Amino acid sequence: MKKGIAASKGYGIGYVFIKKPEEMKVACDITASIDVEEEKLRLEKAVEASKEQVSRIKEKVEAEVGAEEALVFESHLMLLEDPEFTGAAIENVAKNKISAENAVQELIDMYAAIFASIDDEYLRERMADVKDVGRRLLNNLCGGTEDELSNLPENTIVVAHDLTPSDTAQLDKSKVAAFLTDIGGKTSHSAIMARTLEIPAVVGMADITCSVSTGDLVIVDGVKGEVLINPDSGTLSHYRALKETYEIEKKQLRSLIGKKIIDKNGRHIEIAANIGSPEDVSKVLENGAEGIGLFRTEFLYMDRESMPDEEEQYEAYKTVLEKMENKPVVIRTLDIGGDKRLKYLEMPDELNPFLGYRATRLCLDRPEIFKIQLRALLRASVYGNLKIMFPMISSLREFIEAKGILDECRNELKAEGISPSEDIEVGIMVEIPSAALTADELAKHVDFFSIGTNDLIQYTIAADRMNEKVSYLYEPMHPAVLKLIRMTIEEAHKAGKWCGMCGEMASDESAIPTLLEYGLDEFSMSASSILGAKKFILSNPDYRTES
Repeated sequence: MKKGIAASKGYGIGYVFIKKPEEMKVACDITASIDVEEEKLRLEKAVEASKEQVSRIKEKVEAEVGAEEALVFESHLMLLEDPEFTGAAIENVAKNKISAENAVQELIDMYAAIFASIDDEYLRERMADVKDVGRRLLNNLCGGTEDELSNLPENTIVVAHDLTPSDTAQLDKSKVAAFLTDIGGKTSHSAIMARTLEIPAVVGMADITCSVSTGDLVIVDGVKGEVLINPDSGTLSHYRALKETYEIEKKQLRSLIGKKIIDKNGRHIEIAANIGSPEDVSKVLENGAEGIGLFRTEFLYMDRESMPDEEEQYEAYKTVLEKMENKPVVIRTLDIGGDKRLKYLEMPDELNPFLGYRATRLCLDRPEIFKIQLRALLRASVYGNLKIMFPMISSLREFIEAKGILDECRNELKAEGISPSEDIEVGIMVEIPSAALTADELAKHVDFFSIGTNDLIQYTIAADRMNEKVSYLYEPMHPAVLKLIRMTIEEAHKAGKWCGMCGEMASDESAIPTLLEYGLDEFSMSASSILGAKKFILSNPDYRTES
């Protein structure tokens, strides 16, 4: 038996398939006999084939998982279209008379050397995308297949050192019973995707690829984070029973759809969902969410050549509000910057983009962009229960300035004969420690708070959650984080305002009891986590359901 990090709940029983690292490194010899035009043409064809493959993967992930999870493939497309990337390889073929494979390999090696010397963790992480795209180009040049993980037999346990975004997107839930990796944590891309797909997963196992062989029978316990290799018949029977019970309980969770959670004092605890596009609403309704606690609007701006205009945004917001049938919908204004960039919007290169020109800071500096979105939101507000939320607020001045632009847009619309709803709540995402520490002052001006724990935790502890070297410090239950959360909730309530949470912590069973104790009013999470969270809360006798 080996232990790791329980990244996605459930039980998987099946046979090991080890995904070997793809080593396609080629010798970079300069060869005088190379047909330069032929090699350039081969490389151009490989780029086009790669773009088509990535586009298909992106569409598949958007349809089956969600817009946010598909975002990484937008960055892959941008790389393939970047003249500084693929263009440099094509130029290298002509300049040095080398094969297309050699040119791509030299490009990957060059980027690896550059990224290795950069201190900024975000920029270093981009190397994973470069390698993924580079491997795809080499694979297409060498005539390889891209569907190694998409044609597996039933009851397969995928074992890998790590799974790239492209790897994870290929997994067929009907065939893959679970997956295991040497590295990774609960917040890694593969772990988040596994939870959304409801595939059991144990990650961060250090040496699982060396501990099993292809064809081994293994049991994956995604609840405890344990893996049993070639178990005896008694153990196998025990876990088959556990798996059957778990599946039955999952079906029983459906009975909680439409049920509200009430505490012993009669207070309603709202369970809402996070979405990234209008298409995600179907999953929200399917899982019985009581509202949308976070609509990440930046995904409307991605994968396109120009900014979405007011009419297009209006239709998107109207669609979501109508489908939710007057249930609350919290729509976050544009949060571009950090790890989300637009190819048609010029932005400065920054040493630390997560602490720089992003979100509301960008919107206040570019009001012509901000106002298009705010006008669209105000026009759509008459079709449902809209709440507008400004992200990355660090001071009262920023909120007042953003609210002022919103009021300006409202007055403009009224002058045009358009009457927005008069009942729109306007709040902020509390994700910066300074906002939590001044929650008493902010609460006098906002209508609500929503705590974005993903950023709040890493900013409070100064630990990047995606950096494996310091991920052990990324602790949601750290006393400093809990103090800031409690302070935010208490100050909201003192001012008669409500407080929600839309980060990963909202669905974390180790955190939910503490958040309930603090009086959190709304828990917003991925749609697939809703029913499990309801069941967990109801395991406490102080909570009951009400139709």
